[in-house]
Amino acid sequence: MLRKKGFLALFICWGFLAAAQEGFPTPPATNDMMFYLQRTPNTNTIVCDINLESGKLDEDDPIHVYWIRYGEKGQKEELSFIQRKFAYGIKAKKAEDGSYKLNFVSYSKYAMFLMKAADGKYHVFAPVNGKMVILTSIFIKINKGGTFWSPNIEYFEVKGIDPATGTEVMERKKVLK
Repeated sequence: MLRKKGFLALFICWGFLAAAQEGFPTPPATNDMMFYLQRTPNTNTIVCDINLESGKLDEDDPIHVYWIRYGEKGQKEELSFIQRKFAYGIKAKKAEDGSYKLNFVSYSKYAMFLMKAADGKYHVFAPVNGKMVILTSIFIKINKGGTFWSPNIEYFEVKGIDPATGTEVMERKKVLK
């Protein structure tokens, strides 16, 4: 009986997940893409790529963040100065072990980590359901109200791949103010 209830809960949660991001395009996978971020009110997507120069990590700026403007012509576009400094830019701090602690400039309470994984490639790891997973996407639900500088964020959803099992995992988090 417990398994049936667990499956039902998983099915219901999957339905909410699919509904939350319905109509949003998935950016094309590239060797450099670490993860992407989407948010209401439009389908324009923030992409976070590993920043390599001649195959070597740019230690001063390890993550390159840019738009894919699906709401226009699907073109790539750099973040504006304000977007980079106050919203979607990534702060990176190198640790002694060679990894980088990352966070969005607008929300320092959710830490992510750039590091080499067992496969020898760089990945961004983030906590999902209390476990570090390879981050694949973030979705932010923004409600009406709020301002440009302080949007009314209902929640954000984090998706990733459990490196131990290869399964996709997801967690919905309330924004801590």
